Amino acid sequence: LLSGRETVGSSNMENDASLEFSQQLFHIGENLVTEDVTALKFLCMDLLQLGRLEGVKSATDIFKLLMAQEYLKAEDTFLLAELLYRIKCHSLLEKLGYTKEKVQKHLHEKGRVSPYRQMLYELSENITNEMLKEITFLLQNRLPKRWVTPSALDLLTLLEKQGLLTKDNVQILESICKTVSPDLLEIIDCYKKAKVLCYNIFSSPETAAKLLKELGVLPSFCPKMHKRKCVLLCSEQEGTPMDGVFLFQPKVGLKYMVLEVLVLFSLKNTFFNSGSYKMDGPHRGFCLIINNVNFNSSQRKGSCKDAEQLERVFTWLGLDVRTYTDLTSGAIINLMQTWQHVQDHKDRNCFICCILSHGKSGAIYGTDYKLVSIRVLTTHFTAKQCPQLAAKPKLFFIQACQGNNIQRPVFVDTDGPTPDSTPVQERVSLLESIPEEADFLLGMATVDGCVSFRHIEEGSWYIQALCSKLQLLVPRGEDILSILTQVNEDVAKRVSPSGTKKQMPQPAYTLRRKFIFPIPMAPPPS
Repeated sequence: LLSGRETVGSSNMENDASLEFSQQLFHIGENLVTEDVTALKFLCMDLLQLGRLEGVKSATDIFKLLMAQEYLKAEDTFLLAELLYRIKCHSLLEKLGYTKEKVQKHLHEKGRVSPYRQMLYELSENITNEMLKEITFLLQNRLPKRWVTPSALDLLTLLEKQGLLTKDNVQILESICKTVSPDLLEIIDCYKKAKVLCYNIFSSPETAAKLLKELGVLPSFCPKMHKRKCVLLCSEQEGTPMDGVFLFQPKVGLKYMVLEVLVLFSLKNTFFNSGSYKMDGPHRGFCLIINNVNFNSSQRKGSCKDAEQLERVFTWLGLDVRTYTDLTSGAIINLMQTWQHVQDHKDRNCFICCILSHGKSGAIYGTDYKLVSIRVLTTHFTAKQCPQLAAKPKLFFIQACQGNNIQRPVFVDTDGPTPDSTPVQERVSLLESIPEEADFLLGMATVDGCVSFRHIEEGSWYIQALCSKLQLLVPRGEDILSILTQVNEDVAKRVSPSGTKKQMPQPAYTLRRKFIFPIPMAPPPS
């Protein structure tokens, strides 16, 4: 009799758990719109039979199919969590007991959506309605007559059905993207490189290591990254991490696993992040440093320390650094005109210019105490004025005061002008200092109207913080805006020796994508 009670009790608990799980799925389905259901169907195409997916009308229909194939269970909801993560429904993850970070942490060992499917989905997310019309026109001879393309996912599904698109043949996508939007080629190119990389992990570890460096995925100076680690992957191994670099899943089969391994090399979605500027060219770019130290009646002591540190850090980051010292206003403008016509920009990924001088609102001083508008400097490098840098990121870092002088405490100097001078304007908005077109970033040492500080021996607060954070955070794969946020925090914590003066840097930008420096092969310079 006691045994019978235990059986009944156990059965009731199972029923309760089943009901709770069904309620979870119901609530999740209620929060998914038609576009979400379409995305889920597409991401499940490698897991479920296409014929069954075509009959899907709601999210719960997909859940039932996944449960029937035992991909989704009350005790294992990770696949659904991954799918919600992929379609960016992060708020629904908590209904399954997950967070965005927790899903990311376990993707490398539990992820089931293939890199091929991820690539296609990422591509669809970046195809606008206008692009879709153009693509439909280009493919009109391959599409059914009177066929209306509801979405990019529907078009990709049709191409797969017709056998024109497979995981091993994405040529039709490349051809279309070259015509409609060359930027989309980056997504396809990353997938192809990663696929080649996975093959070479097994057949040619040295080639694999080279591809890793090209993709900028792992720091090659990191102790965990050795070419010999590639050799350690074989089909007989257990699913254990190799020093945190590789992980193997024998149960899913070699053919599928080769694709799945790609996820392991993703730092902040390196392979599939079309939201980042292309930074994998043979040459990173030029970095100009203008260091105005000697003025008629004063010296900007400590500025040479800044210039030396900038040169070391940007050289480490792969840039071709050129330093110019003590330039007049006319010489600064002439220098910008010279570099705006340099043809070698076309083979570079970006352009960086650092200016260390005195300044006023929206302008910097030449050594002749004449002001040069920051906007005048930056507009030399617009797409119209410098077509070689079109669609490429242009970064300007300005260490200069943007307001009136203040009394200088011991060991702290301000980057404002010593003599009286007639300002070209009272105040200039920071956004007015950068061109209206895209792909510019202006990092200012201070907000408009305020002074910036420079230690006469150790250099300026802003430049030293910038160099320090670049060395710390670039190896972690952080983008430039995240790095500048850390710079803001660092400088904001500093205080002058008198304990009364502080400083807050300010960035302004028209960047369209994330700007991420590839991780250098050498360790940071300091």
